[in-house]
Amino acid sequence: MYDVKEAYRNCEKVIAHHSKTFYKAFSILPRDERQAVYAVYAFCRTVDDIVDEGENPATELAVFTSEFEHFLSGVYDASNPMWVALHDVFRRYEMDEQHFREMIKGQEMDITINCYETVNQLLNYCYHVASTVGLMLLPILAPKKVAALKDGAIALGLAMQVTNILRDIGEDLGRDRIYLPHDVMKAHGLTEKSLWSGKVDVPFVEVWEHLAKEAEGFYQEAFQTLNEYPIYSRIPVKSAAYLYREILTAVRSKKYHVFHKKHFVTNQMKQRILVNM
Repeated sequence: MYDVKEAYRNCEKVIAHHSKTFYKAFSILPRDERQAVYAVYAFCRTVDDIVDEGENPATELAVFTSEFEHFLSGVYDASNPMWVALHDVFRRYEMDEQHFREMIKGQEMDITINCYETVNQLLNYCYHVASTVGLMLLPILAPKKVAALKDGAIALGLAMQVTNILRDIGEDLGRDRIYLPHDVMKAHGLTEKSLWSGKVDVPFVEVWEHLAKEAEGFYQEAFQTLNEYPIYSRIPVKSAAYLYREILTAVRSKKYHVFHKKHFVTNQMKQRILVNM
């Protein structure tokens, strides 16, 4: 059994281990909001791990979905720190349960779909796995501006998820997933055979840059709304957005070699970005 403080500490360990960028950005929030973000992240990480690492992800995700519905009715496993912390979050903030359901649906797509035909299909996936997370966090980060910031949060989620896809092409191929839309690949002459060979050639770079420009457009849309966040959350959200956008620059600086290596923003670059935001 976990008490609330222990549960939040456990959630903090999860985000600190799995996402140094988000952890660094949100660690400067006030305590209550910081802990709430950690709990939401732990929820999302749990679902992600079921899909990517579960022995029987479809069955495990169905069980988790049932657990979430029971959680919403007040019944949950108090020996699981994620549920304990999330219960406290739902008690403190006006959380929208539908966004949690949509995020689970997005992760389910990774079980049933391993490629996308069009950019619009890809963006629908990105909305479900990433934009929903931003929408989950709005009642914590900007409780009086949820409606006004909705579109910007959706755009930022799309930008970040496309960035993830462009960084993790090799890792995703290892899971038999191709997120680069077939219509964009066809337009630039990139074949699946070439993609599987791991060749960084002109068609690959053109496809990569096509999607990078999509992401950059969504970043710009999101940036226009960032000053609407309250003072206490504005800098953390800006930090997360600007640091994540820099992943695109990091990949470019490494000549698009994303098949065998995962690129990160260096600590030196992080400090430079944060100073110049």
